[in-house]
Amino acid sequence: MLTHSIRNGKFRGQLRSCHIQSVSMMEIEMRIHAARSFVAAGLGLIIALGGFPLPAGAHPLDPPQTARPEPEQRENTLVISTESRLPEASLQMPYQVQLQARGGVPPLRWHIERGGLPPGLTLEENGLLHGAVERPGEFQFTVSAKDSGKPQQAVELGFLIVVRSALVLNWKSPAHVSGNRIEGSVEVSNTSPNDIDLTFIALAVASNGRATAIGYQHFWLRSNTTAKELPFGETLPHGGYTIHIDAVGEVPAKRLIYREQLQNSDPLQVTIGP
Repeated sequence: MLTHSIRNGKFRGQLRSCHIQSVSMMEIEMRIHAARSFVAAGLGLIIALGGFPLPAGAHPLDPPQTARPEPEQRENTLVISTESRLPEASLQMPYQVQLQARGGVPPLRWHIERGGLPPGLTLEENGLLHGAVERPGEFQFTVSAKDSGKPQQAVELGFLIVVRSALVLNWKSPAHVSGNRIEGSVEVSNTSPNDIDLTFIALAVASNGRATAIGYQHFWLRSNTTAKELPFGETLPHGGYTIHIDAVGEVPAKRLIYREQLQNSDPLQVTIGP
């Protein structure tokens, strides 16, 4: 029956189909390989003629490679540009500095984060530092600046302000005993832009509380006078003395008063005399 079916052609088409399918797959693979080689050669020729660049070691038919994204970099970074050491201030004199920053999204808001301003100064939200300092010394503080961007940027920077007294008083020759005298000298400076009406007095205070003037001067100490020497000295009775130096300066037109004092650490003993 099978032979009869084959003779009658019942399975001829099916067998022919299987034979053709097997042959066709081989031919297709060979033709795909040949076509790939042909296209690759053509693309290589195009590249050689300057068509488009191909990365080293890449095949013309390889899938295109996308560039790796670069790490995101924030533009317009907020930075405080004012120097950390601010201009010196003078006691009881007007002071004003505008803190500056670059970058960020305006407006900026400024605040004190740590430390403290010199007494008498105020930092406004817009970065204006102003006032009149009430106490000399060195003052350190940290300021922050925050912008109006989303997300918000914030930076901090430490600052230093040195406050000088308008009237400066220092020992030139510390008080000492010379025979039956106590004598010495001081230096006085005026760092302000104003002339100062100065009164200088030196007192020798005995152990019983009695004070003897051993130096006195009253004069105008001109603006920007530096290290003007003021001597003092007097003959004193036998005993121990503590020396007090007092300098008081006044600027009448501005109702400003400055005062500086000095004192020796240990009593001085006058051993010669009654």
